[in-house]
Amino acid sequence: MKNRVVITGLGVVAPNGVGLEAFTKALKTGTSGITFHQELQDKGFSCCIGGIPEVSEEKKLAYLTPLQLRGFNSTSILYGCMAGIDAWKDAGFSVDENSNLDYDSGLIFGTGTSGIEKFRESIYLIDEQKVRRLGSTSVVQTMASGISAYLGGILGFGNQVTTNSSACTTGTEALLVGFERIKNGKAKRMLVGSSSDSSLYTWGGFDAMRVMTYKHNETPEKGSRPMSETASGFVPGSGSGALVLESLESALARNATIYAEVLGGNVNSGGQRNSGTLTAPNPEAVQKCITDALLDSEIVASEIDVINGHLTATSKDGLEIENWTNALQRKGADFPYINSLKSMVGHCLAAAGAIESVASVLQIKEQFVFPNINCEDIHPEIVALISSDKIPTKMIEKNINIVAKASFGFGDVNACVIFKKYIQ
Repeated sequence: MKNRVVITGLGVVAPNGVGLEAFTKALKTGTSGITFHQELQDKGFSCCIGGIPEVSEEKKLAYLTPLQLRGFNSTSILYGCMAGIDAWKDAGFSVDENSNLDYDSGLIFGTGTSGIEKFRESIYLIDEQKVRRLGSTSVVQTMASGISAYLGGILGFGNQVTTNSSACTTGTEALLVGFERIKNGKAKRMLVGSSSDSSLYTWGGFDAMRVMTYKHNETPEKGSRPMSETASGFVPGSGSGALVLESLESALARNATIYAEVLGGNVNSGGQRNSGTLTAPNPEAVQKCITDALLDSEIVASEIDVINGHLTATSKDGLEIENWTNALQRKGADFPYINSLKSMVGHCLAAAGAIESVASVLQIKEQFVFPNINCEDIHPEIVALISSDKIPTKMIEKNINIVAKASFGFGDVNACVIFKKYIQ
């Protein structure tokens, strides 16, 4: 007998909203968080726009102590701590450094790069023969598992505490790893999510690859255009999303608020075969990931109401829609509604799957479909596959039962999770 798994807490640090209230409002109103950044232009970037959450110095002190912030230089860890702590509190738990060790709770919190700014600072100090000035936190800020180390200590978790890293698939994968742990009875609660920093040293490589748009430096809010005919590349974003997963038994026992149920999902790889590469997905594996997620969730394709896609505003958007139509065997007017959060926040890289999962769950809880902004000119390849009204450009109030969320990352890795409205 496997445990049912529900979501009892959410936290988010996004370019268009820090905290659930601000983020939910931005989703419903189609508010962009993408702005122009002079520093990118000064450094010679072609794309000078991006999505960076607004976090004041005062706000930081609500999550980390002055001692923790001394010599601190990792936005990825900061965003992750903020989203993780908010999700834990949202689930009804307190944050107390003197609390007992909690062996029933753990976390899977992923990232792509951690503390790259701290790495840069450390390299210069070492080159200048100033090793002793590195500080006592240089290791924990730069190790890949820095985010889980910080959060695990702040919250006092005694179950599995670890970090995963699978490019753009990281957050969705973390969720499914935590889901499996609870389903199989190895934990009662798992805090899951992912984060990504806002460093130009992270974004620079993508600019060099010429996969980011350079056409909207004067009109940043129009820059991220998933599924649009005039899409010209993705816009970089950053932030963090976090979800508290809990066994249904545990959630009911403490009368917790339940946002949605996690029915199941799947993680796989295309092996960089059959047209799949380091940067492009293998269509066969993508479709198998989706169909296997349905099997694991014990639902059929016709039950999906909304898809929150990966959809990055590159030339691969049409291929993703084609993969969905083939996997679900649904086309035209029969296709579910589909949206891409990236139109509002850009591509938040390793944080994308987690932030987009939070958005997916909010759609179920609040019963709405958030809009695809900047998509009035849907790409002809996509219109040939699905009806244009399935790509809403304004918020729709709708009875939503099931949402499918998928991520497809560099390295030809895929993840798909199925969320369902919880009904007692």
